Amino acid sequence: MTDDDLADRLRAASLACEQTLWNRPVSPAEAFDSLAAACRELGIEEWDAYGERGPVARLETEVAGLLGKEAAAFFPSGVMAQQVALRIHADRAGSRRVAMPDLSHLLVHEEDGPRILQDLRIEHLTRGRVTPTKEHVDALPGRLAAVLVELPLRDAGCLLPTYDELADLSAACRERGIAVHVDGARIWESQPWFGKELADIAALADTVYVSFYKGLGGLAGAMLLGEADVVDEARTWRRRMGGTIYRTTPEAVTALVGLRDRLPLMPDLVAWARELAAGLPPAVVTQPPVPHTNTFLLHAAGDPDEVNERLAAFMEEHGVAIGRPWSAAEEPGRIVTELAIGEGALELDAATVAHQIATVVTG
Repeated sequence: MTDDDLADRLRAASLACEQTLWNRPVSPAEAFDSLAAACRELGIEEWDAYGERGPVARLETEVAGLLGKEAAAFFPSGVMAQQVALRIHADRAGSRRVAMPDLSHLLVHEEDGPRILQDLRIEHLTRGRVTPTKEHVDALPGRLAAVLVELPLRDAGCLLPTYDELADLSAACRERGIAVHVDGARIWESQPWFGKELADIAALADTVYVSFYKGLGGLAGAMLLGEADVVDEARTWRRRMGGTIYRTTPEAVTALVGLRDRLPLMPDLVAWARELAAGLPPAVVTQPPVPHTNTFLLHAAGDPDEVNERLAAFMEEHGVAIGRPWSAAEEPGRIVTELAIGEGALELDAATVAHQIATVVTG
């Protein structure tokens, strides 16, 4: 079986499962049926127009209130929202230097967009699986326009700093006139770790980006939050970059549903993830050892094709999607996968799933 054949088999097996650790996949027809019902439940009777009025304005108001920010602007993607935020900070500071972890989504997954499109000069705030602290900011001399903190640092296993570490970093930046931008694609999932209100976390940043289609399960979309004048400028850049879409009502409605239905589940999802991690044998190593959010990495010894064959066979036989495909890790002979826990996991027993994962991995 070729790699493509195995990948197709894994995808088909996962989609056919009646139970899953994540959120149950739905067909377009099911999604649109739910969307119509949500419009009636939420009293949505007006379309937005180019991101103004209707459910988009309602969403912006609701999220700004949750995060305690003056203003918010809906964006079609986080890639656009974050480039806009960093560009504004750089323009205002008169410096193109911005600092972020070398594992930041902007550097690993965006085809060098911040440098090519916004002429930003990127400094590495941290390297590897390390969360930024005040000491990392202090180690970068000279004028910096902005420091980006990814909450959580996804490619490091969704690592988070402590709240005090984040507060100290924020204070160090503000002493030097450096803007703090939070990549909060998964800030909803991070809140239980901090044990603070979302507004308390966001207060440590000048601008915050949030996503609606990951943990909240929306169709698409993102939001940039900050002071009113910054968000007004961001709206101008959104139009310049082609991000002011004629209709974004479907995306906004599903985001409102996610805030209503899925945001309250985040503490339970994190607790379930930790229970699963605690039930795994030493042969399956979690990163971090105690998950900070509902998403974390698993490492083990093995061959990815062999493990993926067993994973596909398990899902086909039992109808339970217990994980994503494994791939080769950096260390020879080791494999890695990312495990994300969604509302489907709450119907399953964490200890049982831990045993099933261990059996698939070790054979």
